[in-house]
Amino acid sequence: MPKSLDIAICGAGPAGLATALYLHRLGHNPLILERFDAPRPIGSGLILQPTGQAVLHDLGLLPAIVALGSPIDRLRGLDARTGKVVLDVGYSALPKAGRGLGIHRAALFDVLHEAVLAAGIPIRTSSEIVTLRDVASGKRALVFAGDRQSEGFDLIADCLGSGSPLKAHSRAPGKSRPLAFGAVWATLPWHGDGFDAAALLQRYRAASVMAGVLPIGKRADGARLGAFFWSLRIADYEALKADGLEAWKAAVLENWPETAPYLEAIGDFGAMTLARYAHHTMTDPTGDALAFVGDSAHSTSPQLGQGANMALLDARALYLGLRDHEDDLGAALTHYAGLRRNHVRLYQALSAMFTPFYQSDSLVLPLIRDVFVSLLARIPPAPQFLAAMVSGSLLSPIKKLGLQQPPRF
Repeated sequence: MPKSLDIAICGAGPAGLATALYLHRLGHNPLILERFDAPRPIGSGLILQPTGQAVLHDLGLLPAIVALGSPIDRLRGLDARTGKVVLDVGYSALPKAGRGLGIHRAALFDVLHEAVLAAGIPIRTSSEIVTLRDVASGKRALVFAGDRQSEGFDLIADCLGSGSPLKAHSRAPGKSRPLAFGAVWATLPWHGDGFDAAALLQRYRAASVMAGVLPIGKRADGARLGAFFWSLRIADYEALKADGLEAWKAAVLENWPETAPYLEAIGDFGAMTLARYAHHTMTDPTGDALAFVGDSAHSTSPQLGQGANMALLDARALYLGLRDHEDDLGAALTHYAGLRRNHVRLYQALSAMFTPFYQSDSLVLPLIRDVFVSLLARIPPAPQFLAAMVSGSLLSPIKKLGLQQPPRF
């Protein structure tokens, strides 16, 4: 393997930007390819867990992220009818795990994007990737819409997300299973009355209704923001719009009256984004001169809040694979896959197991959740396990990837 590789980074989301920064650190030549006419973030808010924080700390970007985010100390969910606490996970149960950080996706994108520009890493826009081809030089080329073809690359890092058209080129792509439930999201001005500025708060009615409010830091002008979401069956979305905005707001208020100030800021359905989810885990997130990073390799529901954090860990693992096997690309990719295999499979399994308790039509599973899980969760070592699970710390990925525990904030 040559010392300096020409690498295509497909996608300019957090996974692609972090991967580009890491591979540039090794002295390679990354080129970011983005389908939009200008790189831009998609989505509302997320919780940056200690695992993702550790990666950003390693990249020297954590202080900038912390300055824009909102510290999260707990996740707390109540039954909408009775007010009974049915979920209460505190990071303090596992002190060494740190705490979460609520952040707007745009803020995370901006910090990573600015670092990429400062490093002089080129970004080529309006490049919609549809497949790849082998070229005579022994390299691989990307094919864009309109049958345009790129130059040859020594390595392609697929950071295109769960809908990537390159999945078929994985050695073991696995099967993707669309999930029946998704959510509508909105980024809104923060209203503190009745809400904890250091917690993700949720309300449930069985498993068919779930709403949440997450503090996600502030804009550049200092105005504080919150992310509001409402779970729903994807198949019901058009009917929900047909019934009208006021009917939907009435349904939300019936379950959570305190959200009125947030709902007042939503003037139409266009102010919200519909998020669809799928469950997919690649058995092997590599191919010939090809690495899948983030959601293109493993996607699931957002119940455990691990998506962006897992992508950042993947970027670090790919860096280690290439660093430790600089003369053998095949060995580097095998090492990359091995570094992430157990952690990814565990969290994919946990997400698949827990999601039906919060998003499904089941009547039995939410009853088990409300009656038994809420009780057992207060008995050690359950609080410690839940804190480790939510923080992404199970199987110690920070240690495995040679990262430092992020500094407390």
